[in-house]
Amino acid sequence: MKATTEERGQVTIPRVLRRKLGIKPGMQLEFHEENGRLIAEKVGTKDQVERVYGCLKPGKCTVALLHELRGTAGRI
Repeated sequence: MKATTEERGQVTIPRVLRRKLGIKPGMQLEFHEENGRLIAEKVGTKDQVERVYGCLKPGKCTVALLHELRGTAGRI
């Protein structure tokens, strides 16, 4: 696959590669050179646990939080 460099140095990554590699709009890529080749790597990809770790607000016990999430908060 080929792409043309624009005036400001921008290059469009072909759709086939974006889909295959899971590159979405707004995703950051890190570029570096390796043996005369341009290498792009996705930045900040996290596993599912890392994405939600720390999202719960402290101060609630687990039972109260579960009742709140299930809509049974008044029936503890």
